Amino acid sequence: MKSHLMLSLIGRSDALFACDLAGVDSELNQRVSESRFLVLGGAGSIGQAVTKEIFKRQPNKLHVIDISENNMVELVRDIRSSFGYIPGDFQTFALDIGSVEYDAFIEADGQYDYVLNLSALKHVRSEKDPWTLMRMIDVNVLNTDKTLRQSIAAGVKKYFCVSTDKAANPVNMMGASKRIMEMFLMRRSEQITLSTARFANVAFSDGSLLHGFNQRLQKGQPLVAPHDIKRYFVTPQESGELCLMSCIFGENRDIFFPKLSETLHLISFADIATRYLRHHGYEPYLCHDENEARELASILPAQGSWPCLFTTSDTTGEKDFEEFFTEEETLDMGRFNSIGVIKNAPLYQPELLDAFEKKIDALRSDRKWSKDDIVSLFFEMLPDFGHQETGKYLDAKM
Repeated sequence: MKSHLMLSLIGRSDALFACDLAGVDSELNQRVSESRFLVLGGAGSIGQAVTKEIFKRQPNKLHVIDISENNMVELVRDIRSSFGYIPGDFQTFALDIGSVEYDAFIEADGQYDYVLNLSALKHVRSEKDPWTLMRMIDVNVLNTDKTLRQSIAAGVKKYFCVSTDKAANPVNMMGASKRIMEMFLMRRSEQITLSTARFANVAFSDGSLLHGFNQRLQKGQPLVAPHDIKRYFVTPQESGELCLMSCIFGENRDIFFPKLSETLHLISFADIATRYLRHHGYEPYLCHDENEARELASILPAQGSWPCLFTTSDTTGEKDFEEFFTEEETLDMGRFNSIGVIKNAPLYQPELLDAFEKKIDALRSDRKWSKDDIVSLFFEMLPDFGHQETGKYLDAKM
């Protein structure tokens, strides 16, 4: 999807970071062209965006790791079709960063200036069962710490990983896992320079509700969206730009986030669904329930309408509002025009992090744990965790 169309669908006309990028363009290009990069989780939506931002600035070396072989193939086709080739070493590897094969890969090479970790389990819907929750901890926390240790051992200059706005005063397990990840980052920041970024929903990213609009239209199915939830959205390219800016220019422990402005504002999913349908030549037809929506999906499109179900959100893990920082965090709002920076001291409780690792290891060794076990552990790490269990999950809805 073209950038100008995506901006229009999320209610914007201007790109967020154009002014800041213009101000550092020469330095950014020079630093990238002289450097060696390893991108982990590089075939996801944000990972692809970051990889393309690096590639087009002609790095000395760019290696990309992702568990999804198919997405990696598309990333390479996309890059070749958009940018062509570079003199530097560009390679992709279909590896799981938690695997022995990945460890062997790092031991065989491992020579990078920058490591960017974009791998994550990002969906609130992943909270429904204890096994997926444990994998979320593995990917979002333990693998991050492992790749940090490997980067330290290899003499990497800078480590970047992506966080989420949902880590600020988290109410869901995904956001809490990223907040715990940030706590682990503070411990390693005494051994390596690292930075991160929190940003809003990435519009039309893989697996997102907006990406689902494309799938529903293609398959002739109803559009379903909450009408009572508003979110901030960035485009995939903007997510890549923010990550690269934090990676290159972030000081140790900095968290970059987009400043709220007239350009970046809240918009509801139902409003975007309406804009999306009208762009494709359809008027939304509001249905009363799922059955009606499914029945009308074979009739209405031929008449220029599309069945929609705009609902009230009542599932576990949904946050009423989005925030990029908390009242306790120290901010630098003057360095950039459209980017705010959270400044962090290396504050952490080593005994708390050690206890978390030991308890997770014990649960995994027993091969038996409940969701309550993990929720209780999260509350130990985050006493103010705002998690509320409703018993309803997104997988139980259309």
